[in-house]
Amino acid sequence: MKRIGGRHLLGAANALIYLYLLAPILIVIPVSFSAAAFVVFPPRGFSLRWYVNFFQSRELTEAFELSLRLAVTVTLTATIAGTLAALALVRYRLPGRELIRTCLMAPIVLPGVVLGIALLIFLNRTPLALSFGGLFAAHLVVTLPYVIRTVSATLEGLDRRVEEAAASLGAPPITLFWTVTLPLIKPGVIAGAIFAFITSFDELVVSLFLTGPRLSTLPVQIYNYIEFASDPTIAAISVLLIVFTTGVVLLVERVVGFTRFV
Repeated sequence: MKRIGGRHLLGAANALIYLYLLAPILIVIPVSFSAAAFVVFPPRGFSLRWYVNFFQSRELTEAFELSLRLAVTVTLTATIAGTLAALALVRYRLPGRELIRTCLMAPIVLPGVVLGIALLIFLNRTPLALSFGGLFAAHLVVTLPYVIRTVSATLEGLDRRVEEAAASLGAPPITLFWTVTLPLIKPGVIAGAIFAFITSFDELVVSLFLTGPRLSTLPVQIYNYIEFASDPTIAAISVLLIVFTTGVVLLVERVVGFTRFV
């Protein structure tokens, strides 16, 4: 009886945690369809005007396109560079390996304001200031540690005997990597890529220091928008981002299949 009671108590606690985590989504979705000219819950009436307002706003749609293009570019670069860096840090005894690892992981522990100011000072001394290239470099610095961390964890748990067996059969290093190592570390690579994409797309603090009137990501544009308006347009954007993110996850699941790695 005690065991059954404990399970029910644990189930109730988990349900409360899930409800707490999902509560913002459960509120944002109905608010985005509100007919009121301001954010209110429960919503008053039903309207799609705030979705129309988003698509008719050139500033918001251009910011979304910029964020998407930036996130995709950063994700591809960070996944390749982070995977190679993780291989070097885990497999080879490099001089100052721990110092290199600490420097690469520093953006995770540094406050965003400190990192943003440092990148602003550095990029202002280069032609990359207030440009897509500068944003790309900053987001790469922010997202690279996530790829290195996840791929390194996968590599450290990898059974080296499989690679040694392939090498003993005469497989060259490049063939060994593509046919044996990469498929085995694919879960870490995919997880790192997803973390990189989400981090880049949602990055606000660092981007605030590096954007301008003609170069603004969606999070920065949303931040500027809510300073002067309180209508449910931002709720509509949030719902679209939820749908977009869910679609990306389902697409990756269909193409790659997360369940194969669980």
